[in-house]
Amino acid sequence: MKKYPLISIVTTYFNKKKYIAKTLNSIFVQTYKNYEIVFIYDDKNYSDLKFIKGALSKFKKKSIILNNKNLGVSKSRNIALRHCKGKYIAFIDADDLWRKNKLLKQIEFMEKKNTNFSFTSYDVIDACDKIIGNRKINKDPTYKSLLKKNTIGLSTVIFNKKILSDINFPNLKTQEDFAVWLNLLNKGYKLSHMSATLSSWRLTKDSLSSNTLQKIKDAFKLYYIYQKKNLILSIFSVIVLGYNKLFKQTNF
Repeated sequence: MKKYPLISIVTTYFNKKKYIAKTLNSIFVQTYKNYEIVFIYDDKNYSDLKFIKGALSKFKKKSIILNNKNLGVSKSRNIALRHCKGKYIAFIDADDLWRKNKLLKQIEFMEKKNTNFSFTSYDVIDACDKIIGNRKINKDPTYKSLLKKNTIGLSTVIFNKKILSDINFPNLKTQEDFAVWLNLLNKGYKLSHMSATLSSWRLTKDSLSSNTLQKIKDAFKLYYIYQKKNLILSIFSVIVLGYNKLFKQTNF
């Protein structure tokens, strides 16, 4: 039987008790078994910690990192990345789901194509796991195309640890993963897509009611500060991104 490399799976947790057990179970039932979980507990309220430890007890390889205070997803993921031992690193948010063959298919694809970064199509599900949409990915993004709309779902991403030095989530409350993908393209990396749907991104009432103003502010920072666009182009890019979110159903 072929020996597959170790995958480090990064999950950050903040107030997702309703969904985390399902998320962890979607990892546990993976047909690909050579993985470790690097779990960041980023909730200053430790009331869920006993539950989390119980849910993680069935996993043989795991690390649980406790933040002393709520640091946010960017700082938490950067901390987690320093603890990853695998050849490959995957992300899954604490309310998302994976198909059971997700890791196997994606690693086989990456090993065959010798690519350092891959992502896939994904379903959109509601609070009850009902599929309410699908984000179909048909081609690899360019820097120019990705600037207009973020087609890469975080929970679909796997990358080779050899590019870890170029993976750093900026200090943004939203759009932080989008900034990483743009930086990688800007540095000449190829972000390889798989058209297969292997993950599910959960869209809940909390997601819908999240602070739109914060997203707009972070999108502007993304373009103006992190991508070093001029003021007019940054404002225009935010408008284009918002339009694509409203009318083309991409992640804003």
